[in-house]
Amino acid sequence: MSEPNVLLATQGVAKSYGPVIALRSVDMTVRSGEIHALLGANGAGKSTLVKILAGVQSADAGVVAVDGRAVHFRTPADAIDAGIATVFQDPALIPDLSVAQNLRLSRIDMAHFREWLAWFDLAQLDLGAMVRELPLETLRIVDLARAVARNPHVLLLDELTAALTADQAERVFALLREWKGQGKAAVLITHRLAEVMHICDQATILRDGRNVAELATAEVTEHQLVEAMLGASIAPTGNAEHSRAERRFGEVALEVRSLSARHFVHDVSFAVRAGEILGLVALEGQGQDRLFDLLSGNRQPTAGEILVGGQPRHFSSPYDAVRQGVVLVPGDRLIALLPNQSVQHNLATPLFGKLTSWWRIPRDERPRVNRAVEQLSIDTRAASQVRRLSGGNQQKVVLGRWLVSGFRTLLCFDPTRGIDIQTKREIYSLLRELAAQGAAIVLYTSELAEIGLVCDRVLIMHGGRIVDEQDAARATESSLLTAAHGLEAPA
Repeated sequence: MSEPNVLLATQGVAKSYGPVIALRSVDMTVRSGEIHALLGANGAGKSTLVKILAGVQSADAGVVAVDGRAVHFRTPADAIDAGIATVFQDPALIPDLSVAQNLRLSRIDMAHFREWLAWFDLAQLDLGAMVRELPLETLRIVDLARAVARNPHVLLLDELTAALTADQAERVFALLREWKGQGKAAVLITHRLAEVMHICDQATILRDGRNVAELATAEVTEHQLVEAMLGASIAPTGNAEHSRAERRFGEVALEVRSLSARHFVHDVSFAVRAGEILGLVALEGQGQDRLFDLLSGNRQPTAGEILVGGQPRHFSSPYDAVRQGVVLVPGDRLIALLPNQSVQHNLATPLFGKLTSWWRIPRDERPRVNRAVEQLSIDTRAASQVRRLSGGNQQKVVLGRWLVSGFRTLLCFDPTRGIDIQTKREIYSLLRELAAQGAAIVLYTSELAEIGLVCDRVLIMHGGRIVDEQDAARATESSLLTAAHGLEAPA
């Protein structure tokens, strides 16, 4: 760790959140004049490592060194002072402040910041604009310009290009080339392997919280990177019990034809039948979130149509989708909850449009609410305020409200993310039970092992398009990840 050209290094870095081990032991070395990729499947520990290097969180064990000196960052300001600037996966900007107000909190040189905005053709950006009113791609560039305006020695970029256009991504690559030419360094987290091969010099591969390989990108192929991420033993994720050939489905419940939305979703077509669980796999930023927004009425398509029960429908709002029996369990459960209301009131939320007094659940509706609590084994010890529940129990409440109100098609966006193993199993069981009762389910998951445990077939999305379909019982992590990276399966 004391080599003269090493700008940033970690040794044995570990981090746990209660019983969940995010990082077991990570060694990484980033040298001057190097663009270093940090790769791994979902849950490998990449973002946790970035948060430690950025001073957002502290490691439980191990050493972080900058310019050969061991450091301990107590705050993000400590990391910035040490020459490390980070662009996080989600913009680190306060939405209810203007861009200028956010920048004043950041203590940066405004002239330098404006120079970098001009680099990205955003010189005319109104700095008085509220952050919440700006598109995501603009916010990512603002975040990046703010980071480089600090003139750090090392840039940490977490999935920066996922929200950018191809032209903006090329400008980021041009910046990185200039950066390394000055003897500085960058750590790039991306699921886009073409970018790794295009711009990166080295790649550290994480798997299950450990670094398992460090590879020179000039000496490997994209397929070899995928193999390193997955390991030598790649078992099928499927279970023959859930093979599509052994299941009988009803009529088509939900169908989309040539659905598109600006730059994010392109000509997507598929159908899901009553009794079927259709999986969706995609890497970060491939349009899956926008697709679910379209299906649930949160956004309107620019082309194509949605059919429910064979009839074309236009969802101008989520309420329209719910009236047609198409309901959503969103990726962020907190936006779906009334945190200061009780479990019972949260479960009864879909009924409130029918009630004259929203805070009063009629006596004849209470048995349905109570049955949902029992069916999902919701822990009601903190029932007076749902915010006091564990994340897993909160997710059960989000699912349970649709058991109370009823539905035909359930859209689940990563419903088991960040919850414990037992609750995951309970949700798997519930989804299979609902399908057996005739529900149609579309399930996006970032955990590939869930595909074979729950789904009948799986669609793979890349670049806003459906690029492959596989039988969930026969899919492997390798076949899913290969397709998700936009690659053809090796012969």
